[in-house]
Amino acid sequence: MFKSLYAKLAAVLTALFGLVGLAFMLVTLFSIDMYQQEVNQKLNSHLAEQIVQERLLIQNGQVNEGALNEIFHMLMVINPSIEIYLLNTTGKILAFSAPPGKVKKKQVDMAPIHQWLEGNATMPLLGDDPRHLNIQKAFTVARIPKKGELQGYLYVILGGETYDSVVQLLQRSHILRLSAWMIGASLLFALITGLLLFASLTGRLKRLANVMDAFRTGEQLSQINHTMMKDDRSTDEIGRLGLTFKQMAAHIEHQMDELVKSDTQRRELMANVSHDLRTPLATLQGYIETLLIKHDRLTEQERQDYLKIAIKHCEHLSKLVDRLLELAKLDSSEMKLVCEPFSLGELIQDVFQKFQLKIEEKEISVVSNFEKDVFFVNADIGLIERVLENLIENTIRFTPQSGTVRLMLTPEHGNIKVQISDTGPGIPEDELPQIFNRFYQLDKSRRVTPGHSGLGLAITKRILELHGRSIAVTSVIDQGTTFTFSLPA
Repeated sequence: MFKSLYAKLAAVLTALFGLVGLAFMLVTLFSIDMYQQEVNQKLNSHLAEQIVQERLLIQNGQVNEGALNEIFHMLMVINPSIEIYLLNTTGKILAFSAPPGKVKKKQVDMAPIHQWLEGNATMPLLGDDPRHLNIQKAFTVARIPKKGELQGYLYVILGGETYDSVVQLLQRSHILRLSAWMIGASLLFALITGLLLFASLTGRLKRLANVMDAFRTGEQLSQINHTMMKDDRSTDEIGRLGLTFKQMAAHIEHQMDELVKSDTQRRELMANVSHDLRTPLATLQGYIETLLIKHDRLTEQERQDYLKIAIKHCEHLSKLVDRLLELAKLDSSEMKLVCEPFSLGELIQDVFQKFQLKIEEKEISVVSNFEKDVFFVNADIGLIERVLENLIENTIRFTPQSGTVRLMLTPEHGNIKVQISDTGPGIPEDELPQIFNRFYQLDKSRRVTPGHSGLGLAITKRILELHGRSIAVTSVIDQGTTFTFSLPA
């Protein structure tokens, strides 16, 4: 019954309004009763004195029954709610005007009487009501006689049992009934208004909860019902909660997409690693088995050729494993840069020296625009050397026989821009964003040389990211490709 937030709030609000209404009614009735007694006490404050002055109630220590009965009869006609008690000097009741059996006390507390006679009382001043054991009411009192030796007191209760019941009080007063109805109607209106406001506020929470449930079950934010996702522009806590959830959900969806993409790349990586490892391993195994099987029938030259081929494939395997370990190291959080100033031109010339034989074999022309001691940069020299090795090796691999490799260094806004170009077959535009992915390879039919692992450009990109840099590539089919990056001068 109270599972929803609105039901709980409605129940609490209804109970609260009920308690407030009851408390307000009780306070109002109490205040009215006190006010009535105060007014009654003020209007009749001299009633007891007037009766004492006009009638001799106690004579020679004896109660004057005739005078007392005459007063009782007169007051019953004029105001039946007034009750008269004749007290001795200690407060003991000597006679009274109430019906027989109604009076339950024989003694009246004298403290309020003395306070009244002293004239410093704050009205309404309440005294004992002999008809009840624990109820006090407004009264007026006068000493008998007014002057001279004290013989007793005339104790007058202003209002008897007529208004003792709240229900009777409401039944007898049209104004009180009207006021009670007005208070009840006001509280009911306030309650209905509060429930409508709660419905408005909790409605937004309910829609947000439905959106969360739908998202939890696997729906995309774009697929969730439009009415459930209607724009909430308020800046209160609910509005901020909804905005935060949308941002969080979008972030989760993005991360899930990245995880799916990463998982796909992982599967492709495993397939590529398996393929690139299986081919040289199978070749290596084949040549070694041939050496073992045909050892006696092979010439010395054939054995040497088989061993050279086996060693070549071992080197390829070693290189592939080294690159995998290098990439794993670059991805780890423990990788720290050791930056220092060095000559970029001199480093480039040293790297080109490593590929001099391949350059000569393919009769490649190398064009540059720098001297080795001119351009200095601040970076990790070991990692930048690896970047240059990967890019230059990649450029030489895809440059055709008698082609051209260009390397340009250009100062630019406190950086040194590096451009490495080839005159190879180029890269299709739709494949340019993917060439830095691990193990990504172009269409097999476009590969110039076998044995390329597809890790070199991924390592290059990661090293430059560690330096806070990026690498760009442009390419034109059948004209060549250019890689561009910069380092701080």
